[in-house]
Amino acid sequence: MTAALNEMNPYLHGLYAPIKEEVSAEKLKVIGEIPKDLHGGFFRNGPNPKTPPKGMHHWFDGDGMIHGVWFENGAARYRNRYVQTQDYMANGDGALAGIFDPARDASGRKVHYRDTANTDLVFHNGRLLALWYISGQPVAVDAQTLETIGVENFNGRLPHNISAHSKVDPETGELVFFDYALYEPKMWTGAVSAGGALTHFQEIDLPGPRLPHDMGMTENYVILHDLPVVFSDAAIRNRMWKIHVADQPTRFGVVPRKGGAPKWFEFPTCYVYHVINSWEEGDEVIMAACRMVPNGFKPDPQYGPYAAMADVLALRAQPFLWRMNMKTGEGREEQIDDAVSEFPVVNNEFSGRKTKHSYHVVFDNCIEQRFSALVKYNLETGTSERHEFPKGVYGSEPAFASRVGARSEDDGYLVTFTADMNGNSEAHIIDAQNFAAPTVARVKLPQRVPVGFHGTWAVGV
Repeated sequence: MTAALNEMNPYLHGLYAPIKEEVSAEKLKVIGEIPKDLHGGFFRNGPNPKTPPKGMHHWFDGDGMIHGVWFENGAARYRNRYVQTQDYMANGDGALAGIFDPARDASGRKVHYRDTANTDLVFHNGRLLALWYISGQPVAVDAQTLETIGVENFNGRLPHNISAHSKVDPETGELVFFDYALYEPKMWTGAVSAGGALTHFQEIDLPGPRLPHDMGMTENYVILHDLPVVFSDAAIRNRMWKIHVADQPTRFGVVPRKGGAPKWFEFPTCYVYHVINSWEEGDEVIMAACRMVPNGFKPDPQYGPYAAMADVLALRAQPFLWRMNMKTGEGREEQIDDAVSEFPVVNNEFSGRKTKHSYHVVFDNCIEQRFSALVKYNLETGTSERHEFPKGVYGSEPAFASRVGARSEDDGYLVTFTADMNGNSEAHIIDAQNFAAPTVARVKLPQRVPVGFHGTWAVGV
């Protein structure tokens, strides 16, 4: 029965199939020429089950694996390693609960879902932090070797967990994060100094349990999401992963980063997975994000019991701005473009400050998550340009890498991993100021990099 289930799961095959080896490779072959002014590391996190799943398996359940490629002096090296979370180390038989199961710990008690730290990466205090989408224990990873250092609890002062989409302030080096309770009406936000000391932690009361995915950060505020996708009453009673869409408006809570009551702004009902960037202009706090829209697909019977999962994972969204006036309390929603894109990134050196440009993936016309192009937006005008991957080649969320001596926000490169249906992967380097042109360089990787989630760029590692 397990083998039959795994055969029907689209996220265990093809571009998404897990790889078996942890590999290190130097002096990678390059088609084109790696720019000499590209110096740093590109890292991407994602799910990679170590053993064949038992029973129903959600794509989000896979063990975390980080892939990294480092550039220096026109050369590149590659390495991949599992994120050795506590649950990974204790879960050799794959028995801990996933999304389709009641939440249990290793002894069978109903407590939590398997924490795989498989979702995002931030670079903070000289190390990578691997983060988990539900809200879990951050795991410190060596940025040169990708070896796991261990759970990061900031000298024992972290009261709860950290959600996947935490932010690092490029001016102060501060890590700003949020956390939320799956079954209780509470959310938290906090900050950690550049040196790793917890400096702020605050509890926020909500009308009910919520399932936010991201947050906004500006120079002085965090923006928390109270969204209408929530756990059902039965899920709350039984601590199971069962959600529904509630009849409620979308609310964004603007909270001072150093502490204080949130100021809530109501907007038409919507869901937001990923924030583009946030900043302040006069009395306004502005958040740019990808607003979900219907994907137009119907559950595909070829996936059997995984049809609903595949449909939900077919993310489709459009870029929007939300303007929140802290003086008048007025909120305005503005659409940037009606084209569909997701997984947005900006130059992280401008995170929390006004940005003109953002970079998103473009979905292939397929129910599975396949990214056939990238799009660069001018957030001021809504204009855009596309970078197409070769036919049959699919990309992943990119990261922006400023060139050494950069003079403007988009003076640098986009780096992304690609994969094709024949099991080949490359790292593509794209000139951000000549975005529609062919890649500057294609770095051949020693093994396929499965399609995954989020990543980051770290300067000079």
